[in-house]
Amino acid sequence: MARVVVAGGAGFLGSHLCERLVARGDEVVCLDDLSTGSERNVAHLLGTAAFSLVVADVSRAAPVEGHVDAVCNLASPASPPAYLARPLETLAVGSEGTRRLLELAQRCGARFVLASTSEVYGDPDVHPQTERYRGNVDPVGPRSVYDEAKRFAEALTMAAHRASGVDVGIARIFNTYGPRLAPGDGRVVSNFCVQAITGAPITIYGDGSQTRSLCFVDDLVDGLVALLDSAVTGPVNIGNPDERTVAELAATVLGLTGSRSVIEHRALPADDPRRRCPDISLAREVLGWEPKVSLDDGLSRTVSWFTTLLSGGSTGGGSARGGSTGGGSGGGGG
Repeated sequence: MARVVVAGGAGFLGSHLCERLVARGDEVVCLDDLSTGSERNVAHLLGTAAFSLVVADVSRAAPVEGHVDAVCNLASPASPPAYLARPLETLAVGSEGTRRLLELAQRCGARFVLASTSEVYGDPDVHPQTERYRGNVDPVGPRSVYDEAKRFAEALTMAAHRASGVDVGIARIFNTYGPRLAPGDGRVVSNFCVQAITGAPITIYGDGSQTRSLCFVDDLVDGLVALLDSAVTGPVNIGNPDERTVAELAATVLGLTGSRSVIEHRALPADDPRRRCPDISLAREVLGWEPKVSLDDGLSRTVSWFTTLLSGGSTGGGSARGGSTGGGSGGGGG
């Protein structure tokens, strides 16, 4: 049994990680300011001896007492509408938040895992993206508040590792989806699912030829736990190399829902990446990890969850492996 701090643990991805760690017998301290996360995401864990929720902004303080074995930093708005609405807060949590959590890990001799993002590659000129690629990022564009926050967090993590010997691991997370995505968070899967289920027009930005590689949340958490339990520093790409166009994703969701929603095309946002696909050779080699859930299976589970949520039904607790999870707002990396 380990005592693990999960910052951003009430968000989409963080709540699934908390759930997995508790299920395997770890004690989890969840730190979250609930700005983009939600207590509903971890409601089924509250009241258990192995889980506690501390409402705190880690860019101001990381109020955890006692011994800690590991610190997982997933604290950040993750969807474009969320981080564009909180630009200064996003930069603060990537910088000051990361520094405070690294100090906690150093003080306790704990392993530190940073949930970074494929956004560090920007609009990539290299495809698929390997960890050796240094990226094509606009440091002053609108998305830079997230991209540069994560790039700085990686630099800070490696500085703490080199200068102070902190045991660190960096995961570069590619697009993740599944139950507990927020209906209005602006991510492609949540947008398409909600629009198809409600009969609203499916909005595709640009002509739909841009690609994404979507990893189901259970697979992604498997990768994070593998990194946490290893001595690997990274960075390591964690994602699914099954690359699809946005137009293909829309067609798949329409087919799964039986929706008659029409397709509407809108202008492509600034700095929107044209292609995004991970090379996961390193994760296979050093973590023994690769995704297992097919896109059709993962989207089917996600559509089922959104259908229940939007109908006012109870989404319950438990793992996404069974297709029934706690509902609420998004957050976390990816």
